[in-house]
Amino acid sequence: MLDLVGKRNLWFIISAILLVPGIISLAVEGLNLGIDFTGGTAWEIQMSQPVTTTEVREVLSANGFGDAVVQTSDDNTVIIRMSEIREGAAEKIAITEDLQTRFGEFEELSFTTVGPSVGTQIRNRSIYAVGLASIGVLLYIAWAFRNTNNPLLYGICAIVAMLHDVLLVLGIFSILGWTLGVEVDALFVTAILTIIGFSVHDTIVVFDRIRENLANKMAPTFDETVNYSVVQTIVRSINTSLTVVLTLAALYLFGGESTRWFVMALLIGVVAGTYSSIFNAAQLLVAWEQGDIRRFFTFGRGGNEPQRESRTIRPS
Repeated sequence: MLDLVGKRNLWFIISAILLVPGIISLAVEGLNLGIDFTGGTAWEIQMSQPVTTTEVREVLSANGFGDAVVQTSDDNTVIIRMSEIREGAAEKIAITEDLQTRFGEFEELSFTTVGPSVGTQIRNRSIYAVGLASIGVLLYIAWAFRNTNNPLLYGICAIVAMLHDVLLVLGIFSILGWTLGVEVDALFVTAILTIIGFSVHDTIVVFDRIRENLANKMAPTFDETVNYSVVQTIVRSINTSLTVVLTLAALYLFGGESTRWFVMALLIGVVAGTYSSIFNAAQLLVAWEQGDIRRFFTFGRGGNEPQRESRTIRPS
């Protein structure tokens, strides 16, 4: 049988390697927030001829929007993000006329304006939503596993695994923000909440199998029971995730531009959720049981606590 639990320190190291660059990026650069959070105007147009970002920015600067962010994509599409202007405002009419004069006719694909107060409200509510979801998950798992020796521990391990997935996605999008200009919008918050749900669902499946095997005395010690349970569920978890990944990959490749980064966030989250439920959440249960976590925090203070013997599951 695979000894996944015995290699738990390796899985923790792999997670740390994946998380640290993103955490550093979040601390230094943060997220590239879109107008949903900062307020402003997003204007997407399709030109009749190829243009460069510099040429478009020159037109915007001449109309008093020198701080606008301009991006180009396929099919001569230009995405402009600037301070707030309203539909039909004199500023928009002037910019439209100058763009048409210099580059010819163009088609307006979308024009979205969000006020700064609305952006702040969306940002605050997004934080509340993620926070409430985390508290709800902790309480539910603690209640669902109330018949185990330490029900709160199951909830804490599930939250840690969930935070692993969320931090990985946030870190990657922080890096994408300052390298490719990818913005985080309200749709991204939807992706984060979806990732939370998927991560917890996958973790509960593993935990539920651990609970069943503990009750049925399927192995003599706690760590062996956890390892047996993880090996039992690993194929099911990977197969379930693979079907989701294939569907999301198709959406990413053939879906619209507006949902591409939303799908990318889900792809990263689903893969991370599968990994964390198998290699993080269940392993944390054993790490706590064996005293690994206590030794880790006391090591820097000169602690030298011996490793506990794995708890023996006594027959009833």
